[in-house]
Amino acid sequence: MKDKVVIITGGSSGIGKALAFHFGERGSKLVITGRREEALNAAAAELRKKGIEVMTIAGDVSKEEDNRLLAERTLEHFGKIDILINNAGISMRALFEEVDLEVIRKVMDINFYGSLYATKYCLPSIIEHRGSVVGVSSIAGYRGLPGRVGYSASKFAMQGFLESLRTEMIPKNVHVLTACPGFTTSNIREASLTKDGSAQGASPRDEDKMMSAETCARHIYNAVVKRKKHLVLTTQGKVTVLMNKLFPGFMDKLVYREMAKEENSPFK
Repeated sequence: MKDKVVIITGGSSGIGKALAFHFGERGSKLVITGRREEALNAAAAELRKKGIEVMTIAGDVSKEEDNRLLAERTLEHFGKIDILINNAGISMRALFEEVDLEVIRKVMDINFYGSLYATKYCLPSIIEHRGSVVGVSSIAGYRGLPGRVGYSASKFAMQGFLESLRTEMIPKNVHVLTACPGFTTSNIREASLTKDGSAQGASPRDEDKMMSAETCARHIYNAVVKRKKHLVLTTQGKVTVLMNKLFPGFMDKLVYREMAKEENSPFK
């Protein structure tokens, strides 16, 4: 990955920030983007202390024009784009019968359309350099999670897009990776939207028992190096994907019971 130009959306915290360090420490040149300029600048300062070359571009992935500018400014500065990591994402937690539809629309705009827009504008240079498109999806893209209907829908959509793109890119030798972490320590649950669109504020799950963002980043980095097509992380995640294929009815009940255990669960 030395001297590869890597764009990471949602690169100021969580898995995105961990990916920035992992790629940067191995010689990649980075572009990190996100909506919060202050957080971007703080992350960039940490990266530069490690001698990592990084450029920040503040922008909202849900806006097509911001993604066009992201690709344009990266090409102006570095002259190429080798790898795009579609990492920016947001979650939600509410029953479908109670949720404001605008919440689901916002989740789709960020998680699905954000990946679509960024890939569209970065793809010409990635094709030229036979690079990689990475989508950081979720186990929720394989198994729909009750109480997170908008999040699961966005990840199913992302995975369908990436699978189609991967097939289209066969003759162009472009690598497309769908990476699906299980529950991972990050700020996604704190920022998760409730039924009225307000931020949840506190994680309903025990973060200490989850895979770290750094471990997740290491696995994704290795999958990019090896040009893998799929990456499913954590034992729980792998078992969930397999069991859902074999015993979908049983998994409906099991997943419901598991999600109902969360603190302040909407099922109670």
